[in-house]
Amino acid sequence: MSTPRTVRLTTAQALVRFLAHQYTERDGLRQRLIAATWGIFGHGNVAGIGQALLETGPAAMPFLQGRNEQAMVHAAVGYARARGRLSTHAVTTSIGPGATNLVTGAALATINRIPVLLLPGDVFATRPADPVLQQLEVPYAGDVSVNDALRPVSRYFDRITRPEALVPAALQAMRVLTDPVATGAVTLALPQDVQAEAYDWPEDFFAERVWTVRRPRADRAEVAAAAAAIRAAERPLLIAGGGVRHSGAEAALAAFAEATGIPVASTQAGKGSLRHDHPADVGAVGHTGTATADDLARSADLVIAAGTRLTDFTTASATLFQDPGVRFLGLNPDPYDAHKQAALPLVGDARETLDALRAELAGHRVDTAYEQTYRKAKGYWEGLVDRAFHTPDESARPTQAQVLGLLDALVDDTDVIVNAAGSLPGDLHRLWRTRSPGQYHVEYGYSCMGYEIPAAIGVALAEPGRPVWALVGDGSYLMNPTELVTAVQEGLPVKVVILDNHGYASIGGLSEAVGGERYGTDYRRRALDTSYTGAVLPVDLAANAASLGMAVIRARTVRDLREALAEARRADRPTCVYAETETPDTVSGPPPAQAWWDVPVAETATRTSAVRAREEYDRQAAARRRHL
Repeated sequence: MSTPRTVRLTTAQALVRFLAHQYTERDGLRQRLIAATWGIFGHGNVAGIGQALLETGPAAMPFLQGRNEQAMVHAAVGYARARGRLSTHAVTTSIGPGATNLVTGAALATINRIPVLLLPGDVFATRPADPVLQQLEVPYAGDVSVNDALRPVSRYFDRITRPEALVPAALQAMRVLTDPVATGAVTLALPQDVQAEAYDWPEDFFAERVWTVRRPRADRAEVAAAAAAIRAAERPLLIAGGGVRHSGAEAALAAFAEATGIPVASTQAGKGSLRHDHPADVGAVGHTGTATADDLARSADLVIAAGTRLTDFTTASATLFQDPGVRFLGLNPDPYDAHKQAALPLVGDARETLDALRAELAGHRVDTAYEQTYRKAKGYWEGLVDRAFHTPDESARPTQAQVLGLLDALVDDTDVIVNAAGSLPGDLHRLWRTRSPGQYHVEYGYSCMGYEIPAAIGVALAEPGRPVWALVGDGSYLMNPTELVTAVQEGLPVKVVILDNHGYASIGGLSEAVGGERYGTDYRRRALDTSYTGAVLPVDLAANAASLGMAVIRARTVRDLREALAEARRADRPTCVYAETETPDTVSGPPPAQAWWDVPVAETATRTSAVRAREEYDRQAAARRRHL
C-alpha cells in the first residue's frame, strides 16, 4: 500500500487552495461555490489568510477589497442571491471589531437563507501572549472570544484550533453552504497563530469536489392529500415566497397557475415569481400587500404557502386569513416551515413539487367566476398604481411613488432593483411591476438599513451587463455609504438613487400611528426645548457621494429626475442620482396599508395620541387567531 501524498502548506494556504476547488451542480449547471474572497486585513488575518491569498494568486481565488466588514457580507449575499444560492463569496476579517462587524451581515444571510462563508481571525490558540490586542477576556471561560457572538447567527460554526481540524470543518462548511434547507452564514473562526502554522496536508483534500444541490421531491401521499384539498377548495390562494425564487421554479409556478386558475400572491422574497402582467398574479400580500391579494387572503378557504416562512408581515400579524374554515398547505423543503399554521405538509423542492401537484390535478380548475373576480380586482389595483405613478406637475419635487413610476417607465427586463429598509420596501412591494426573475431584489427578512449599496455591488459582480439600481433613503445611505468607494475601485456601473426626505420617514410614520408623535425621527437641529424640531440639517448627501468618487446628478424636479435616471442608466461608470422627495397627499400618494401589523402600543399613557393609538391597537388585535 502506497503512502498518501502530502503537501506542506500553512492552514490559511490550505484553506484557500481547498476553496478554489469547490463546485456546485444543479440541473447540470456547474459553477464555482466560492467565486471570490472579500477582505479587510488586520493583525488577525494579514499574515495568514492575507498571505495565502497573495500566494495562491487571483486566478485561483479572486480578491475583493472592502471598506466595512458588514458591507462585505451584504455584497456576498447580494452576489449569492443573484446566483440562485449556487455560488457565493467568502469574507475574511481580523480579530476584534473586524470580526464583530460581521454579526449583522451574518444574521441577514441566515434569516434570508443565503449562503456566505465567514473567515474571521481569532485570538491565539496556543496563548503565548494572553491577552493579545483586541482579545475579550472572559474570567470563567478561557476558550471564548468575540467570535462566539457569531454562533447564534451562523448555520455552522467551528473554531480551527489545530491545522488538522480544518479538514472535517471545511467539508462540513461546504455541506451546509450547499444545503437548500440548512444554508445561511457559515463561520470558520481562525486563530491567527493556527492560520500561519504549517502542516502536511493530504493531496486528496485539494481534489476537485462537486456538491450537488438537491431537489427533494415531496412524498407521493402528501402530493395526493394536497391535490384532494385543492380540489375541495372553492377559493384557493397560492402565496409565493423566496423558496420559489431560490428553486428556480418560476416556470413551474406559471404552468401551475395557468392549468388551475389559482391566483398567486407574493411575499417580498417571492415577488417576481410571476411577471406582473401574468393573469394569475395578484401582487403583494400582507401588511405591504395589494388590496386584491389581501382581500383574496381574507376570504380564502385554502392557502398554499409555497416557499414562504409566513412571517408577521405576510400574515398581517395573524389577522389576515379570516375564513372560519381556512386550511393551509405548506410547500417547503424545510419541514419546520412546511408545518406552520397547522398546514398539510408538502416537504419538497418548489419546482419538483409544483410540477407533481399540477400532474395530480390534471383537469381541475377553479370556478370561472372566481377567476373573473380576482382579475377584475387586479385591474382596479393597477389603476391605483397608475394614479400613484402619475406626474401632473413636471416642475414639482417628486413623491417617492412618482420616483418609482419614472423608473417603471424607463427600465426593461434586464434591470435589477435593490432595496432593503425604510418606506421604500412597502411602496415597492405594493407598486412595482416586476418584469423578470431577479429584477426585484428587496431584502426584507432582516430589513437591514445599509444593505442596498453593497448588495448592488454583489449583484453587479454576479450579473455583469445588467443595469443594477440601489434605491436608498437618506437614513439608509448614512448607515453604510462606504462601499461606493469599492464600486468606483472596481469600475462597477451601479446606479445609486438617493431619496432625501430628511429623516427616518418610515419609522416617523409608524411612530405617528402608534402614539409616538414622530419623536426622534427627523434630521433636524435641536430646538430650545432640546427636541429635534429645529431647522433641517445642512447635510449634502450628493456632495458626499461625489467625494467618494461617484458621478453625481442632482434632480430638483420631476422633469430633472426623468432625465437624470435615463442618463444614469446609460452610464458606464458608478453614478448617483440625488433627489429630495415630497410628502405625498392623500390623492396622489400610494394606496395605504391594506392589512395590519402588530407593533405594541403603550397600554397606559397620558398623551392623547398614545391613548387613541392604543384603542386602535386593541381593535385590530382582537382579530388575531391561531390556525389549528
